Amino acid sequence: MSKKTIKDLQVEGKVVLMRVDFNVPMKDGKVQDDNRIKAALKSIRYLIDHQAKIVLFSHLGKIKSQEDLQNPDRNLEPVAIRLGELLHQSVAFCPKTRGEALETAIKALQSGDVLLVQNTRFEDLDGKKESKNDSELGRYWASLGDLFVNDAFGTAHRAHASNVGIASHLDSAVGFLMEEELEGLAPAIHDVKHPYVAILGGAKVSDKIKVIENLLDKADKLLIGGGMAYTFLKAQGYEIGKSICEVDRLELARELLERGGDKLVLPVDHVVASAFDNDAKTQIVEIDEIPEDYMGMDIGPKTIDRFKEALQSAKTVVWNGPMGVFEMPRFEKGTLAVCQMIGQLEDATTIVGGGDSAAAVKQLGYQDEFTHISTGGGASLTYLEGQDLVAISAIQDRV
Repeated sequence: MSKKTIKDLQVEGKVVLMRVDFNVPMKDGKVQDDNRIKAALKSIRYLIDHQAKIVLFSHLGKIKSQEDLQNPDRNLEPVAIRLGELLHQSVAFCPKTRGEALETAIKALQSGDVLLVQNTRFEDLDGKKESKNDSELGRYWASLGDLFVNDAFGTAHRAHASNVGIASHLDSAVGFLMEEELEGLAPAIHDVKHPYVAILGGAKVSDKIKVIENLLDKADKLLIGGGMAYTFLKAQGYEIGKSICEVDRLELARELLERGGDKLVLPVDHVVASAFDNDAKTQIVEIDEIPEDYMGMDIGPKTIDRFKEALQSAKTVVWNGPMGVFEMPRFEKGTLAVCQMIGQLEDATTIVGGGDSAAAVKQLGYQDEFTHISTGGGASLTYLEGQDLVAISAIQDRV
């Protein structure tokens, strides 16, 4: 690890500002899933045990209007309560993102205390100061502490005032979660073991252009499923009915097909439905038999067999994006089959690149079958594209 880690900092008695990813699902002001909170506990507990005064920063959703400021699902106070329950100690909460109330709350901290600051995106209402990395805001937040730890991998690909901005002014380090993410994704970036098979799904080719281009240079096989497959199939001249298709990306799809050749493996059959509904009429059809009034909802059994054959000897597998509309039980079979196939591989490094695919793995109960499940979909994609993660680049190197 070339960057400083939390263990490289002398934190006792110091005010340690820490960026976490508490962007959790909320409903009626209640936390619906606390996995992201739990993911930060190791670093927070380390700081508590080493007698730091801990100030946590996180965003929660987007703030576009004054009404959002009053939305209970944009308020981090319930997260502070849940964090306190998990830590078995009181967690203070400051409803302000700057000013006397915040400064007073920080000054009142004793060693081992934890304070969670209100949603950093509250600063976005006035010119998107947080998400555009406003220099004044980053400098102000940095002035509130002595050291900075970034443990929010989910925002590592974005330059925000609460990550890059603070890191630009303080001695800084990555937390345990960030370190684990980088180490977990490394086998797909550096010293890759072959055969290397990548599986990409999800709705849009446009979301994954750069990762496709990068993986075509690195992977031995690139399996394409999900809604994005229909743009490729349309580019090959197949009729796809009412299936999702990015018409403006057809030429790009043709170029990728030509460049990829045999590396690109596309579906050969589909589960199609008369409507985007779990209770719609369904059929299993061949690649060239999609009815004009039906839409593709999942890969079919022949495609599952084809993907299984491509995966059999794999030593490195990266998966990002479900194979179909896995949220609907009737269209989860392709995604479930991919989970099973990858989970049963022996002596292989298996990585799930966050986002919907990570959610699918957990929803289907396969989280223990993978080498690494990323907590950051966008960040992991950016890393797999071969790009630097700006929030990590901002952290100081070890001397």
